[in-house]
Amino acid sequence: MNAQVSVIILNWNGEKLLKRFLPSVARFLPESARLVVADNGSTDSSIAYINKEYPQIRIIAFEKNYGFAEGYNKAINLVDTPYCVLLNSDVEVKNDWVTPLLDYMETHPEVGAAQPKILSADNPDKFEHAGACGGFLDRHGYPYCRGRIFDTVESDDGQYDTPMSVFWASGAAMMVRTEVYRRAGGLDKEFFAHMEEIDLCWRIRLLGYDIAVVPQSQVYHLGGGSLPAENPKKTYLNFRNNLLMLHKNSPDSIRRSRLFVRRLLDTIAWLKFLLVLDFKNASAVIGAHRDFADMRKLYNNHPQEDILKVSPNKPISILWQYFVRRKKNFNRI
Repeated sequence: MNAQVSVIILNWNGEKLLKRFLPSVARFLPESARLVVADNGSTDSSIAYINKEYPQIRIIAFEKNYGFAEGYNKAINLVDTPYCVLLNSDVEVKNDWVTPLLDYMETHPEVGAAQPKILSADNPDKFEHAGACGGFLDRHGYPYCRGRIFDTVESDDGQYDTPMSVFWASGAAMMVRTEVYRRAGGLDKEFFAHMEEIDLCWRIRLLGYDIAVVPQSQVYHLGGGSLPAENPKKTYLNFRNNLLMLHKNSPDSIRRSRLFVRRLLDTIAWLKFLLVLDFKNASAVIGAHRDFADMRKLYNNHPQEDILKVSPNKPISILWQYFVRRKKNFNRI
């Protein structure tokens, strides 16, 4: 049968990760899918390893490192299947996880992207931080998930096994309609890293499509391989990209007030860093706001609809729920 899904793994000097995780992905690939490795100009033996051990895998070899977002954009422009999966190179699978996603999207034409249940590769009884069982945004733009709110990660006891509409799907393992991905403009390369998939899902929703989580599909993500949570670079990217995302995707009627409130909340976060003498992360917040002020000029076209008010998101402040009301599990908010 002709393949319907291209499972695309983006690689850059990741031979060690490929040796650990690629075997399970290749083993449990259904006939409906084909495996593609998009290589960002690696200088290690990644390509040689794949050619030797998995000659059936298609390799798209770029001449240089285009980064996460642009690498995926270029790869997806070179495939011809109606569906693609963005799959991190540090994901392990234990059964056919592609078919439940494909079946769901085939029977739900309104869904533009979907993710599986994402569990921890090192602690399989717990959800994984990056996506867990589907993502949401609160009214101020803070992301949280079924199974993970801020640093509280729940154990998986089947409490979130029902498929449902979510606001965003994790870029660790995301199935998208290829044409919808292209129409939405793909991942925004200006983000560099962090929240680029949330921004993409926002734009997919603006096209009129839904986003879903399908827990009957599950994968195991190592995660945390790029930057640890306390790293000032990660703080910088999270604060800057959240501001960019709110700016570019909010309509004129709400954008200024939403950003004003968010800046006040970021000021509180900055003060908290100062109080604990974490000057590097405090400086990262200042740098994020400074660079946002320059980068916002890149985005001049704004939508007419405020998706945050009509999406599956609850009209809550996750900060209030988590830090004040002490509700740290998704099913309690």
